[in-house]
Amino acid sequence: MEERLAALRREMAESHLDAYIIPSQDPHQSEYVADHWKARAWISGFTGSAGVAVVTAGHAGLWTDSRYFIQAEQELKHSPFILHPLKVPYAPEHIDWLLDNLPPGSTVGCDGNVFSVSQVGHLSRKLESKNIKLAYKENLIGRIWKARPPLPRHAAFELDEAYAGLSRAEKLGRIRRQMKEAEYYLVATLDDIAWALNIRGSDVEYNPVCISYLLIGPKVAHWFVHQEKVPHSLRQGLRADGLQLHPYETMEHFLEELDKDSPVLYDPGSTSINLFEALDEEQWRSSRNLIRPMKAIKNETEVKHIRQAMRKDGVALLKLYRWLEAELQYRTVSEYELAQQLAAFRKAQGNYFGESFAAIVGYASNGAIVHYKPEPDTCADIRPEGVLLLDSGGQYIEGTTDITRTTALGATTEEQRRNYTLVLKGNISLSRAIFPEGTVGVQLDILARMHLWREGLNYGHGTGHGVGFFLNVHEPPQGFTPNPRGERGETPFVPGMLTSNEPGFYKAGEYGIRIENLELCVERPSADGNPFYSFEPVTLFPIDLQMAELTLLTQEEKDWLNDYHRKVLHELTPLLDEEERAWLEKKCREV
Repeated sequence: MEERLAALRREMAESHLDAYIIPSQDPHQSEYVADHWKARAWISGFTGSAGVAVVTAGHAGLWTDSRYFIQAEQELKHSPFILHPLKVPYAPEHIDWLLDNLPPGSTVGCDGNVFSVSQVGHLSRKLESKNIKLAYKENLIGRIWKARPPLPRHAAFELDEAYAGLSRAEKLGRIRRQMKEAEYYLVATLDDIAWALNIRGSDVEYNPVCISYLLIGPKVAHWFVHQEKVPHSLRQGLRADGLQLHPYETMEHFLEELDKDSPVLYDPGSTSINLFEALDEEQWRSSRNLIRPMKAIKNETEVKHIRQAMRKDGVALLKLYRWLEAELQYRTVSEYELAQQLAAFRKAQGNYFGESFAAIVGYASNGAIVHYKPEPDTCADIRPEGVLLLDSGGQYIEGTTDITRTTALGATTEEQRRNYTLVLKGNISLSRAIFPEGTVGVQLDILARMHLWREGLNYGHGTGHGVGFFLNVHEPPQGFTPNPRGERGETPFVPGMLTSNEPGFYKAGEYGIRIENLELCVERPSADGNPFYSFEPVTLFPIDLQMAELTLLTQEEKDWLNDYHRKVLHELTPLLDEEERAWLEKKCREV
């Protein structure tokens, strides 16, 4: 780390830069990125999925949110980087630090390939307020990262219409009808490209996407992708639907050669500043993301398959917890081994393509690390005592799953049971919500927190995020959040949206609690004819009753819990043997 930082500072000095910013994202503004783009992790040692590194001649800082505070403290312990915990999640507080610590006339550098038009605009305006210049064409990491991993070249494959519910031609037609006054629409986000073209890939860990760009024209769409990644059979189908293939590296040149009278729609939040500058500014037409709202609403075919994915996931988790209970009778089980065993049980269900994110297996104090990933050499050993938090998900061809359960492995304290029950009450309150058309996530988030708030407790992360269909486990635009700004808090819920419901509580150094189900937004009968909606939990696995303080639950909450467990029994029992059924019946007992 010291050598890398020294090399970066030498490049900064040669380029006359007083500060350099290294973000987490790739040119497609992805949350999870291929190894080639993990520059922030390479320079700082912090491996979390969210964070920004800033380097000056005398300081190296890492900004991240509360999900990663404990992880960052541990990973930066032997790094020259200093942790700057974000006071407000997702806020660009590193910019304020630059304004406070750089004198007027300074220059800040960054790589415009991984900064969007919106990010560069915001950063430039903030820096200009103190007469600080932004140089956004400085790829310094590319100069010093000598053993940088190459871009992945894994084969793409087609998602059959029997799973997607809509053909590629139908999706492209829907997008074109939204383009209106522009001739082209540039798509840089990998999950949106995957949805629009009914393709999937394995270029990015956890997200089944293919690194590429898409330019949709009035009759022909242009897919910019490494050619060897497209099998002959897929290539034929693409051509039949009006797709032309181009090398990934030619995207910028293709834009430069476009007819200057052809307006191009683009999303400033996901298009890199480097691509933006390939055209005259007058040729661009700023637009909201046209695909995201379509993708967020799962069609009937997708919903049918999602229900099947949840059954598979429930069976895999049942086998895992039964396995763990049996193993703990005579030995300890490492957190890492449990994660591996869970992946094996999921794979055995068929049509499994891997984890939807790195399994969070947090035993005892590790449960308080919100995004904890057990490593084989450093993880804890699970014993038949204390509390286990397991947050995991799978990628099946039938859908994407994400579930968290907190389980008592032995005796628990009164405090643990009370806080667990407060979290459970929050999960139930949000799941039972009935709301009118137009209701947004920031209005509903309080339902998950109010029971904790009454006791002076809280959690630092959002309550829920959208989930893709055999796509990204974190899928905008909707979600539950206390932040009134941004699309997660401002997007109205509509039927077909699939969203996580995951309140929690964390006591650093002792334990963590989180209970998560995926909720499908559904229509609700209305008394006056105006649309009303509610949520249906589609995740299928029992909620631990051993940790619940039943006296703190209202009768309505007990009724919800009993109804939910009856649903779990109904859906999973036909898939189980006699011993597994008996185990599930015990876990789903009436309260």
